[in-house]
Amino acid sequence: MTQPSEDLRIDYVEFNVGDIERSKTFYGGAFGWRFTDYGPNYCEFDDGRLKGGFTNLEPARPGGPLVILYADDLEAALAAVENAGGRIMKPITGFPGGSRFHFADPDGYELAVWTKA
Repeated sequence: MTQPSEDLRIDYVEFNVGDIERSKTFYGGAFGWRFTDYGPNYCEFDDGRLKGGFTNLEPARPGGPLVILYADDLEAALAAVENAGGRIMKPITGFPGGSRFHFADPDGYELAVWTKA
């Protein structure tokens, strides 16, 4: 079986953050992400499927594209986000095919988590 092409697919997400350690604590606590440090100004994260990075070389830029994570148990994901210090921006809301919530991380980036109906 042929693997789908990686051409024109989302491959990496990078966040400018105020504090790399704080971001590692938040995302590790909320979602279990793993990290590889590349010096004091860059850290790569790996969620088991997608990789990205945290950098402090530029100021944090809240906003930008909405990054959406998937969770089998949306209620548990919401609780993990709150327990890790995230702020719920939009409560769990249904939509055709599933439901989701939005949250802000410690630097103000808004992300969402969804699950299938």
